[in-house]
Amino acid sequence: MLEGILITIATAATPLLIAAVGELVVERSGVLNLGVEGMMVMGAVTGFGVALTTGSPWLGVLAAIIVGALFSLLFGFLTLTLVTNQVATGLALTLLGLGLSGMLGEAFVGLPGVKMGYVYIPVLTDLPLVGKLFFGQDPLFYVSLLLAGGVAYFLFRTRAGLTLRSIGDNHTSAHALGINVIGIRYLAVMFGGACAGLAGAYLSLVYTPQWIENMTAGRGWIALALVVFASWRPWRVLAGAYLFGAVSIGQLHAQALGIGVPSQLLSSLPYLATVVVLVLISRNRRLTMINTPASLGRPFVPDR
Repeated sequence: MLEGILITIATAATPLLIAAVGELVVERSGVLNLGVEGMMVMGAVTGFGVALTTGSPWLGVLAAIIVGALFSLLFGFLTLTLVTNQVATGLALTLLGLGLSGMLGEAFVGLPGVKMGYVYIPVLTDLPLVGKLFFGQDPLFYVSLLLAGGVAYFLFRTRAGLTLRSIGDNHTSAHALGINVIGIRYLAVMFGGACAGLAGAYLSLVYTPQWIENMTAGRGWIALALVVFASWRPWRVLAGAYLFGAVSIGQLHAQALGIGVPSQLLSSLPYLATVVVLVLISRNRRLTMINTPASLGRPFVPDR
């Protein structure tokens, strides 16, 4: 039973981790993209539809990544090139994704999906308690861990990562040094969109291999909160994702045990936890101000 609970926690945390790591890179570049929810749900419907049509979950994953990147490219064009308001554009992107996914996925409702298989390593996967948890997960679980480690290394151990962080800290000074601020922000935004699309594909190909309208159920907003909760640090995002995953799974087990609390209240626990975390962070304003990229959400217009 303990092994099963730990495995379900890892499964619930994986899409949050993937989406939050992508958004962390975006915000480190000084851009605030509130369209994560829309990109995730578009990745979910695209991944499901392509996998169902071709019979290959990997093609579904690839298609979801491409669609997420294209959606983020639209956001980048509007905010970085046309200099529209990032908050309003991100919210519009979410509404567009929710509506468009519902229309595209109408034909897929009720159809059985193509489930991605699990890794099996002889001997290791059969170990008690830790076997399936560490050596018998789906491939995207390991991709999420590699993403978190790779982003941490990129941001704090490479010259390119230093350049990205310098743009987030002060885009005017970075531009004065000859750094292509807009170009790098475009790449960061597209990386975040690709991660959001991948997280959406995880939901429709691994977590629940089916298509349900609005199946992201607010996970994109939780991923956004995770970035703030982690104070823009990749390893803290990893810990936060598993914490929120544990809360999500905990409310399901509480309902199964018949705890005398309304099921609607238990279902709201992950979102209540998100609100509580944001309130606690806002109280510690000094820590938040130190770690927040100074250029976050501010438009940059280079000299003509």
